[in-house]
Amino acid sequence: MTTNLQPSTTNYRWWQTGVIYQIYPRSYKDTTGSGIGDLCGIIAQLDYIHDTLGVDAIWLSPFYPSPMKDFGYDVADYCDVDPMFGTLADFDDLVAEAHQRGIRVIVDWVPNHSSDQHPWFIESRSSRENPKRDWYVWADANHLPTRDGVLPPSPAGRGAGGEGNLPNNWLSVFGGSAWEWDKATGQYYLHSFLKEQPDLNWRNPEVQAVMFDTVRFWLERGVDGFRVDVAHFIMKDPKMRDNPPAQEELAFHRPHGDYDSLHHEHDKGHPDTHRIYRRFRAMLDEYSASAPRMAVGEIHIFDWAEWATYYGTPEAGFEFHLPFNFSLLKTPWQAQAVRRAVDELEDAIPPWAWPNYVLGNHDEGRIATRFSVEQARVAAMLLLTLRGTPTLYYGEEIGMTDVEIPPEQQLDPFGLRVPGWGRDRCRTPMQWSAQPNAGFAPEECAAPWLPLANDWRHTHVAAQLEDATSMLSFYRQLLAIRKEYSALHRGSYAPLNEVPNGCFVYQRAEIGETITVALNFEPAPQRLLLQGDGKILLSTHLDRAGAENLSSFILRENEGVIIQMQNAK
Repeated sequence: MTTNLQPSTTNYRWWQTGVIYQIYPRSYKDTTGSGIGDLCGIIAQLDYIHDTLGVDAIWLSPFYPSPMKDFGYDVADYCDVDPMFGTLADFDDLVAEAHQRGIRVIVDWVPNHSSDQHPWFIESRSSRENPKRDWYVWADANHLPTRDGVLPPSPAGRGAGGEGNLPNNWLSVFGGSAWEWDKATGQYYLHSFLKEQPDLNWRNPEVQAVMFDTVRFWLERGVDGFRVDVAHFIMKDPKMRDNPPAQEELAFHRPHGDYDSLHHEHDKGHPDTHRIYRRFRAMLDEYSASAPRMAVGEIHIFDWAEWATYYGTPEAGFEFHLPFNFSLLKTPWQAQAVRRAVDELEDAIPPWAWPNYVLGNHDEGRIATRFSVEQARVAAMLLLTLRGTPTLYYGEEIGMTDVEIPPEQQLDPFGLRVPGWGRDRCRTPMQWSAQPNAGFAPEECAAPWLPLANDWRHTHVAAQLEDATSMLSFYRQLLAIRKEYSALHRGSYAPLNEVPNGCFVYQRAEIGETITVALNFEPAPQRLLLQGDGKILLSTHLDRAGAENLSSFILRENEGVIIQMQNAK
């Protein structure tokens, strides 16, 4: 890996230097007593987001009208707010109130599929002659036998209703075939996820036009950016060829049932996807004349060369400002493994592009559960000091953990289909106080939509604001230091090599400023031999700061430190 400590002269945008805070609206704050969070609840907590945390942008998971088969990722109207969350007027108030505080607003956009209750799909499935028939992906049954004359096994072969072979062997991420038989019109429709989430046909220019209009709708309402759901799924192989069997090394890093039995070469990520996102980016750039707009794409691709193509190029046209980097979600929590993941990204990213990192979201287990409570602070320091834009998931700032949901209370469709991998565990209500329902919902609410964590009576915002050693106190100091020191929010990155195997140590540098970040991934002290003197700005233990001679520096067990080097201001 080649790195240097020369400062950059880039004119940085808010989405590069800032911190994004993801809010799952159902679980943030309920103001109505329904047990479900709402937009007014987010408005009520904007002072916490701005004054207490000091983050720069909020990303809202879907709040659109929806049957909620996949909790909002099955959209029934792209240009409205589901009544359970509030109204369009509430959304406008949220944007206005956020902007008054200098907080940017990012919303989810779900282009790959709609709900089967969307008026477009209701028309599409009404008859083969309907003008919107081709707005979704329909295919005839394949009645030809396989090469050896034997029908392949379900789900890659026979349709469940005996209607013939499935069009091909494509599978749903949520299990089973990606094809659903529609008896009334005698064809299959494609659903890469639930059967209640039919895939839109992005090869139809009318679909492209109407979906881009939905983006304009929210841009006109003042949103600052979009998180694009399963961005690389929108364009499939136009010939709809079978996917080949997966090689073991190509399988995803957690079980998806039969989904991992195939290498998904043809059912997503067709090269034509890039021309769609070049148009998308051009539209965002038009709106950026008044205020910088951005887009981050959910792209679960772990081949760096392919992943980097979603930035676009200066020659062909730019695409995403930030293709989400999920590498740390699959990397073993070991110092050298994490360093390799970071260095591989730094080597792969185009020189004009900007990196990003994420350690948790609405699909993944919480940091304190995955890495241990002790290492959760080290993980936070890593996330918020690496070069690039960090995305912080709500509740991580108080050390929320996964909640074991009894089987009879589980709601997540993925978990119901692939037992043990449900996402309910990381979507539980935010713990605000020791008041009933953890302050998430009014006292008269019988029960929040998901159970609270067992520790909610003592692990909550109110208590941690009074505790100078709490996780929240640590996050507040960490976020403030990141904002104060330019080396941490826009400086270069260079790893240090002569360190113990259990440590990851790197430097961030900007004009006149060098910061060393030293992280101990082990439950035992580690001795570092660093050059010169420095000033400790923050320790994960929150119990030491000030000048240090670094020639023989001891990192305690599970400790991370941020050190201002002697040439700093």
